[in-house]
Amino acid sequence: MTHASSPVEAGEPQARRTPTLIALDVVRGAAIGTAETVPGVSGGTVALMTGVYETLLTSAGHLIAGVRAPVADGLRGRGLAHARDQFARVRWGVILPIGIGMVAALLTMAHVMEGLLEDHPETMRGLFLGLVLASLAVPFRHSRASAARTGHTGAWTGREWLIAVVATVAVGIIVSLPAGNLSPEPYILVPAGALAVSALVLPGLSGSFLLLTLGLYEPTIAALNDRDLGYLAWFAIGLVIGLVTIVKLLQWLLEHHRRLTLVILTGVMAGSLLALWPWQDADGARIAPTAPVLAPVLAMVAGAALVAAVLVAEHRVLARREGAEATEA
Repeated sequence: MTHASSPVEAGEPQARRTPTLIALDVVRGAAIGTAETVPGVSGGTVALMTGVYETLLTSAGHLIAGVRAPVADGLRGRGLAHARDQFARVRWGVILPIGIGMVAALLTMAHVMEGLLEDHPETMRGLFLGLVLASLAVPFRHSRASAARTGHTGAWTGREWLIAVVATVAVGIIVSLPAGNLSPEPYILVPAGALAVSALVLPGLSGSFLLLTLGLYEPTIAALNDRDLGYLAWFAIGLVIGLVTIVKLLQWLLEHHRRLTLVILTGVMAGSLLALWPWQDADGARIAPTAPVLAPVLAMVAGAALVAAVLVAEHRVLARREGAEATEA
């Protein structure tokens, strides 16, 4: 993971945002929010592709540090000063428009996705299966480009393949348990929200996909549509806890054990594919393909093609940016 190369320092005036740039950031936020409603499409990947990933991640880190400062340094009398210093480093002119776009897209797309899931469950699971299957390329590719503690890069070692297989089998067993959907109780919603927000840190990891494997995707979409404030409040508490704990933990793991973390993530995503098998009975158990068959298969191919197109576009954008930076250097 890379952080912004030139974060805004405390006291340094942030660049003025023109109406055009603000509108563009709203559109970027809408793209990220739309991605978060579709299992298998990572909001982190879209943020990376649209060029705001590092800004969001760095600003989130400063925001979290600013909120914690009054408590951590309050007894020493430096809490408020430290908080102001951290808040000054947040790119407010960027993250606020992006946040507005994300919220608007989440509320809009939630209604669309709920209707599709109710009317075409097999086809939608086929679509999700294709999306997640193709998304495996993201952590796999990034892990190969990362260096292990020994300095090794490139192809996975036998040990890493074994770790990935163990993660795949373990998650496959978990999602195959006949437990059905988790009940949307507060003690379930809080950790679910914390897990879902981690998708904004890890490109290739979809928060909606995590909710889908927990059986909480449809209830959460319904809560957004129905403005169920009780459900959403507990989920939001989990989001905040996730930002303060899981996000910081994932940042640390990616900074110090990036390759191993991505190897395990690849295995986790592969094992979770079992939960997306299109044909399931009323209890969620996987069954042999039954009508409809063609529509889920076509949806799976379309989902994989969509992710492949996004990844190709991401690769070209990053390659063009690296080329421009090399020319400037």
